Amino acid sequence: MFAATLLCQVLLATAAFAVPTSKERFAQRVARRAGGLSRQTLPKQLIATGATTLATNVSHVEYSSNWAGAVISESSATWKTVTGTFTVPTPKEPSGSSGAHYASAWVGIDGDTCDNAILQTGVDFNVNGNSVSFDAWYEWYPDYAYDFSGISFSAGDSVTVTVTASSKTGGTATITNVSTGKTVSHTFSGQPSLCEYDAEWIVEDFSSGGGLVPFANFGTVTFTGASATTNSGSSVGPSGSTLIDIEQSGKVLTSVSTTSSTVTVSYV
Repeated sequence: MFAATLLCQVLLATAAFAVPTSKERFAQRVARRAGGLSRQTLPKQLIATGATTLATNVSHVEYSSNWAGAVISESSATWKTVTGTFTVPTPKEPSGSSGAHYASAWVGIDGDTCDNAILQTGVDFNVNGNSVSFDAWYEWYPDYAYDFSGISFSAGDSVTVTVTASSKTGGTATITNVSTGKTVSHTFSGQPSLCEYDAEWIVEDFSSGGGLVPFANFGTVTFTGASATTNSGSSVGPSGSTLIDIEQSGKVLTSVSTTSSTVTVSYV
């Protein structure tokens, strides 16, 4: 009986040490930033001519070194809200690569035809060997991204991301882990002016230290319930939007498709 009790206590203690506390997770995020990974989205970096290697899209797309997804650009639309829901994937190191790799899924306003500012929020997917982690963040470019605290994710969680521009210089970024019921939000004010021309659903190879981070194999991210609302209250889906694929070193790494309410981005 004593031996069984002792074994139980040892197992519980081992499990406790294996699961990071909220303070430890926060410290890990701080260390990630302090270690030089100051996350920042750049406006879409357009590539004039797309390569064909590994490309699987059958429709015309634009090619970018850092963005994959769908963008609705309307200079007269004045986008106010963009939202979408996706399932957190399990990122992997690309075949033949090792070490830390990253990808990010987000929704935003501006950064395509207007690159003065970007209002956005999303989730980073991080992988290094057998270690996988996720970070929720908000950003008003040209400032860097900031991590949300008080929310966590596991692969398979359903997440809703939403940005709302209350004005050209203020708004909110909100993330809900639908699977756990936890919601976090940040309110912006006095920011560089948006144009409100572009509404976006994006998987990104983000920037840190002046260059793109190694891009993870994120599998597939599908934004469902994808919609954008104008200041007049009219709402549209991504069907007919401009599609963007990531091209790096002469290879197309993603494949994008849309329906009236979804944007699907796959690593190929």
